[in-house]
Amino acid sequence: MSTETTTKRTHARTPNPKTTIGFRLSDELWAVLEPLLPVHVTTHRFGGDRPWASERRCADAIFYGVRTGGEWVALNETALCATSIAHDRCSHGVAVGVLLQLWQAGRERLDELKEIAWAWLGMDGAMTKAPLGEEKTGPNPTDRGTDGVRRSLVTEGHGVPIGVTIDGAKRHEMKLVRATIVCIGVEQPNPTEAQPQGMGVANGYADDAVRTIRAEFGFMGHMRSLGEAAKALAREVGQRARRWVVKRSHSWRNRFRRLLVRWEKKAAHHLAVLHVACGVIAFRAAGLRG
Repeated sequence: MSTETTTKRTHARTPNPKTTIGFRLSDELWAVLEPLLPVHVTTHRFGGDRPWASERRCADAIFYGVRTGGEWVALNETALCATSIAHDRCSHGVAVGVLLQLWQAGRERLDELKEIAWAWLGMDGAMTKAPLGEEKTGPNPTDRGTDGVRRSLVTEGHGVPIGVTIDGAKRHEMKLVRATIVCIGVEQPNPTEAQPQGMGVANGYADDAVRTIRAEFGFMGHMRSLGEAAKALAREVGQRARRWVVKRSHSWRNRFRRLLVRWEKKAAHHLAVLHVACGVIAFRAAGLRG
């Protein structure tokens, strides 16, 4: 057995380098978000309280987590703010609806610019894993029955999301049609013969109940089988399928890596992450850098 003793280190340990924090809210988007934040009220009976963390730094920390998909505890290795502060501030923002208001402001900005293309909307669903999810999760039939969540999305004609809802992965997408349309947060103009409003959907929505709901909201359905769509695209060079815009919107949202796997236990928190992503997409479409 060796009798050598380990020499105690005398110099200070080199600190760990801070994680890259390039994903932050732009000044333009912060100018929209700041007025939506609730005013902090001190609840201490003597008026004293610990220093209130900067709202801008907390917003940057939340956006950083949504954009990179990192865990909350990873914020302790950044120069933004502590994990507990960012999580508490995010939970408070979900409770008062700040993140939903951010997306609503983006949709209203597009509506003011007359940029919402009502002539042809798209609806589609997507499923993702939810290993820790409790509310609105269920066995995913395409992933060996593991827990998952289904997201139902409706986009305007350019692919900007204007309505979204979630449910368990086992819930069929045609069961979420009404809830998704009701979530559209801007006033729908009345369709006319000269300016009809269509909605492209997949064959999974081929149901009389879905057709009734679409007609109730004034949308004309458009559904083609894979063979018919392929023949139509082959006849016209450069022609794209009607539903390509909603597929593009799925790709845009997947750039926010927090949405690739649902780690939030509460459905409201996962829905808030969706609202952040949809809000940033909407503001970018309106010409505001996110």
